[in-house]
Amino acid sequence: MAMLTPRRRQTDLASRRFRRGVYLIPGLMTLGNLFCGYACIVYAMRGEYATAAPFVGFAFILDGLDGRIARVLGAEGAFGLEFDSLADMVSFGLAPAVLAYSWGLTSFGRWGWAAGFIYVTAAAMRLARFNVQAGSVDKRYFVGMPSPTAAGVVAATIFAYPAGFRETSGAAPVIALVLIPAFLMVSTIRFRSFKGFDLQAPRSYTVLMVIAVVIAAIFAHPQGALLILAYTYAASAFVELAIQRLRRRTPDVERAQNLEHRI
Repeated sequence: MAMLTPRRRQTDLASRRFRRGVYLIPGLMTLGNLFCGYACIVYAMRGEYATAAPFVGFAFILDGLDGRIARVLGAEGAFGLEFDSLADMVSFGLAPAVLAYSWGLTSFGRWGWAAGFIYVTAAAMRLARFNVQAGSVDKRYFVGMPSPTAAGVVAATIFAYPAGFRETSGAAPVIALVLIPAFLMVSTIRFRSFKGFDLQAPRSYTVLMVIAVVIAAIFAHPQGALLILAYTYAASAFVELAIQRLRRRTPDVERAQNLEHRI
């Protein structure tokens, strides 16, 4: 067995330290995601909704980056997956529920508690289903609204209207704001994942231009742009579902018309 020279030994030690540092990057992203969820809860409890809501958006960005960076660096592991799932539960389950409760559900008393808990339960079930179905479903779609985008609907609405509600008559829409995303998370409605986006595809430049316009709109008017973006994504699943049903129905109608002509 060859003896390592001091220089070779030092190089190997530096290489191992570098690899350990690289493996920490996805974990730090997940830790940042978790911190954003915690910060959202703290600011929501203090009634600072305009400050609390953007932390859900920051968590959304970090959650989207950690997995991709882990795959690029080859730093995927069981611990990272579990840590990411638990961080998501805080940032996209607990944080939006506490934010919505403090913002507009307090006047409902126990019913407000119940609505918030239903949202938390739906987020937990959605995350559990995602973990179970990982690798066994069409990657182009999510089954049920993803918890980050459901949290985005709640946070974007509150970010656009941070004044909140204190009267029961005016707070009724808040129940829908919490329960509708909760239902969509546990539903079997398919939502686009955009994981199949290919930069080398013929239409990729058009998509990149659309993304550039969206980013510019967010910088120009973040409240309005994020609100439109969140609700557009939520509605897109129903539009796509209606188009698919219409396409399936059209051949049946044509077949029936052909039979009538023959008769």
